[in-house]
Amino acid sequence: MHTLLAVVLKELLQLKRDPKILPILFMAPVIQLMVLGYAATTDIRRVELAVCDLDRTAASRQLVERFTSSTYFRLTASVDDQDGLDRLLAAGEARIAITIPAGFGATRADGRPGAVQVLADGSDAMTGRVGLGYALGVLQDITTASGVEPLVELRPLVRYNPDLKSRNFMVPAVLSMILMIMTMMLTAMAVVRETEVGTMEQLLVTPLKPFQLILGKLVPYAMVGTIELLTALLVVLYWFRVPLHGSFLILLLLTLPFMLCTLGLGLLISTLSRTQQQAMMLTAFVFMMPQIYLSGFIFPIQNMPRIFQLATYLVPLRYYVTILRGVFLKGVGLEILWPQALALLGLGIAILTLARLRLQRRLG
Repeated sequence: MHTLLAVVLKELLQLKRDPKILPILFMAPVIQLMVLGYAATTDIRRVELAVCDLDRTAASRQLVERFTSSTYFRLTASVDDQDGLDRLLAAGEARIAITIPAGFGATRADGRPGAVQVLADGSDAMTGRVGLGYALGVLQDITTASGVEPLVELRPLVRYNPDLKSRNFMVPAVLSMILMIMTMMLTAMAVVRETEVGTMEQLLVTPLKPFQLILGKLVPYAMVGTIELLTALLVVLYWFRVPLHGSFLILLLLTLPFMLCTLGLGLLISTLSRTQQQAMMLTAFVFMMPQIYLSGFIFPIQNMPRIFQLATYLVPLRYYVTILRGVFLKGVGLEILWPQALALLGLGIAILTLARLRLQRRLG
């Protein structure tokens, strides 16, 4: 234990002597979380709206007012013909376009439903789909207000995120991504740096055993990762106001097997790299990006082809994203999340074993 602590202390002192890396360790995660926390959102408000009112009656003006008075739309232009709407959609100045035909007011005065054309810009699929849903909701409200009873009364109930704020859904996942990047890259860079400057050979002639060298490299960055997690949690809880419905201790406990995976991957990357530049490239393009794409952080796993769905079972980030969202939003604990914890533990042990074998072969 005394020898292991000496290696850990050496790594911490080496971090302290590098004035450039300290701001990266503790400021970069907070800055990334702030930027991505605002940027990574699927909430869509104030959709750009263009209107072509060919009726120009009180009924048509009332219809336009219903759209513009809501928080979902922002009127960007009113045109006199359909070609004008097409130009606005093509230029990206409008995402939703509404055409009110001539005779709309007279039709409504007779008690008959009036036809309204709604066009959506499909080049931005998400905004177009959501904006179209908003438009249909406004039109449905107008129909209900006119005295026409709907055939089915819908009473939706949303659990775990009642306001459907995408920030509550995305920010915990951003936290997992930042923790993965920092611990994986720092570990890989630390081991490769020893090889570049020639100090790895000096360590090999010491009485250090292989497991002491590996633990001595991993423990300091596990400590750094824990500090980064605690710092980022303060931002998540008190700046973004994401509710933590579950146990804080359970969250910390289930973070340990995830860091076991990321630290192990960092060690594995160091065995595949000769230089720090190679380590950074491998981390970013081979180990980091596939995990982000296959974790469910951006794209739903159930919508992926079957072969990629199977591949996600080898992605540690998939399980940790589920853990974070479960603890934060659902308030669940080990009774629900034990499969994810067990999968992370198994992956972590497998990754560390493979990394140790490759490191011993390389050093030998």
